[in-house]
Amino acid sequence: MSFFISPAMAQDAGAPGGDFSSLIFLVGFALIFYFMMWRPQSKRAKEHKALIAGLGKGDEVVTSGGLLGKVTKVDEDYIVIKVSENTELKFQKGHVSAALPKGTIKDI
Repeated sequence: MSFFISPAMAQDAGAPGGDFSSLIFLVGFALIFYFMMWRPQSKRAKEHKALIAGLGKGDEVVTSGGLLGKVTKVDEDYIVIKVSENTELKFQKGHVSAALPKGTIKDI
């Protein structure tokens, strides 16, 4: 029955620790990951933190939900946004996605 089954031969063992290609591959992958993911994300986070720190009364903003409004009150963690004549809404500062130039709401 041995004529149906071919014999299996073991491959020669390579030299241990002599291959630096995997190390170079890992370093290259880490560099690509840093420049494509970590660095842009930290840059966006710094810009958003500066935006939130610079909010003041009278600024026109857009929330992450898409609401446009004028800031009427700024607390430590919250802001109050006037969205229409008799409507004011309270938001966490982190939900502000952009500050608009003055007069943008009137133009819309």
